[in-house]
This record gives sequence, C-alpha cells and structure tokens, in this order.
Amino acid sequence: MTARIYKPAQSVMQQGKGATRDWVLEYLPDQPRQIEPLMGWTSSSDTKRQIRLNFATKEEAIAYAKENGIAYRLEEPPVSKIRPKSYADNFKYGRPDSWTH
Repeated sequence: MTARIYKPAQSVMQQGKGATRDWVLEYLPDQPRQIEPLMGWTSSSDTKRQIRLNFATKEEAIAYAKENGIAYRLEEPPVSKIRPKSYADNFKYGRPDSWTH
C-alpha cells in the first residue's frame, strides 16, 4: 500500500497558515469505493484510508515510512509569493479600475 506525504494547503476560509505547519502521511486507496444498492451509500473495506499521521518535519515523515516499510509518494508544497499591498492604493489618483459606487 502506498502512502502520500504532503503539507496541507491553508484553509480557504482564513488567511492564516496555522494548520499548514505539519506534514501529513495518508494512505492512498487500494480499491475504489462500492455503492450500496439499496441506500446508495458508499463503502469501502479499506480501513487504512482512515489513518492520518501528522509529523513536524518532512524528514520525520519519510523516516517513519522507511522504518515501517511503507512505499510513499512525496508531494512538495507550492511556493507562495507574498505581494506587498497598500490600502492607500485603493484611493490613489490614476487608478486603473474605475469606482463602482
């Protein structure tokens, strides 16, 4: 069974990066989910999909996977650029966008 090691993205509901510090090890699905014919619920006999391990660093996650003989796929997080913004730019003369109110 293959695992995926990644750093989760920040929440779309908040600007902070508080929950993105840890690295996560999750197992990839071995088999697709089945649809239960009567109720339409999805189910799976793969219980390793419920496991989610958090690590402080990428090296700890890789060491854990190697120590336990788990094949893994490493996904590096994209580099985000911080563009400097100024509140005063909303009111400057010669602004490229026109006012809407």
